Amino acid sequence: MKIHNIVTNSKPGAQANQSIIDGIAVLQALATAGKPVGGSEVAKILGLEVTRANRLLKTLASIGITQQTSNRKYEPGPGMHVLATQSLYASGLLRSALAPLENLAFFGRTVALGVLWYDSVSFLYHARPGMAASEGIGRIGLRAATTSGIGLALLANSSEDTVRSTYATGDIPGFPDGIESLLAELAKIRQQGYARVNVASDNPQFASQTTHTIAVPLDASPGAAIALSGWISEAETADIVQALQQAKLKIAENLKAAKSES
Repeated sequence: MKIHNIVTNSKPGAQANQSIIDGIAVLQALATAGKPVGGSEVAKILGLEVTRANRLLKTLASIGITQQTSNRKYEPGPGMHVLATQSLYASGLLRSALAPLENLAFFGRTVALGVLWYDSVSFLYHARPGMAASEGIGRIGLRAATTSGIGLALLANSSEDTVRSTYATGDIPGFPDGIESLLAELAKIRQQGYARVNVASDNPQFASQTTHTIAVPLDASPGAAIALSGWISEAETADIVQALQQAKLKIAENLKAAKSES
């Protein structure tokens, strides 16, 4: 499990508070672990001293953000769910996007809504063909941005300096030739206004089949994008891009209406 180094990518001149940064990293470690973890495990994941990791976990547990299990490990507590719910309500993005996303199911492909954070994409919505909308909410976790159509569409909206900073160290998933090949792909995506990429299927039944994702960023919600994924012929690309653009406009309308009501 990889937890991004937030400090490395903090904005120049930002007055970074290391305790807050480490606390957020601990929350992310718990959220992505998929099982209860102990202080030593969290310390190893994040490169922290065990005593510091335990202190952060106990502090977060004292306000209900984390909670201890019977074997003294930690897992997300009710406070984390409250924060997640409040953030989704405050942004209005998911509820504004649900109806337009359901309409995209007409194409018989996987429909997705994701957000970019540093080098990872988190999917708020990811529904395979035939799934009810409720099943698509929060169905899968983090993915490397450079292996995701949504991630690449959103990275293309970032500055070159930001991309270089994000991938300054280590290998770039999906781009074994390094940063220049990634930047060339992002320039292509930026020019055409959408990403069309080959991706690995999340469905083991179709793991051996070629899967494409076409994604467009949402102007009304910077850092978010929507996509259709499946086997998509070149001849279908224009129609799918048009449908995504129409859904994008509808989401923007819904977001504007939601903000005016609040």
